[in-house]
Amino acid sequence: MAQAQKLQSGGGPLILSYMDKGGKIAVQQVADGFGMSKTQLAETAGLARETLYRLERSRGTKTQNRLREMLEIISRVADWAGGKEQAMAWYRAQPLPAFGGRTAEALVKDGKAAAVRDYLDHMALGGFA
Repeated sequence: MAQAQKLQSGGGPLILSYMDKGGKIAVQQVADGFGMSKTQLAETAGLARETLYRLERSRGTKTQNRLREMLEIISRVADWAGGKEQAMAWYRAQPLPAFGGRTAEALVKDGKAAAVRDYLDHMALGGFA
């Protein structure tokens, strides 16, 4: 999917609101935006606690990719969930039948964010869980 298409489909604006001038996801902004500590955010994203407290590690490729995946999925469900806070609650707690009852959070932690995105695309097109 082209970048412009991602922005139009709702996969981008939430992410963009948490990016700094250098195009990196600003960890403290994300934590504040969801009412979490950096420790809670690290746990939610499946990262080591120390990762988000060290600037060089928080700006690393692996960390940025994981945060981007999390925010993209939350952004995709925010409209029908009733907002970003509700979308975060869905991400963390809603069992997904197509994945044996695992949550989006658990799947992203296991490196399966693409599968969650595909599932959401399928659901958006009227598919069944």
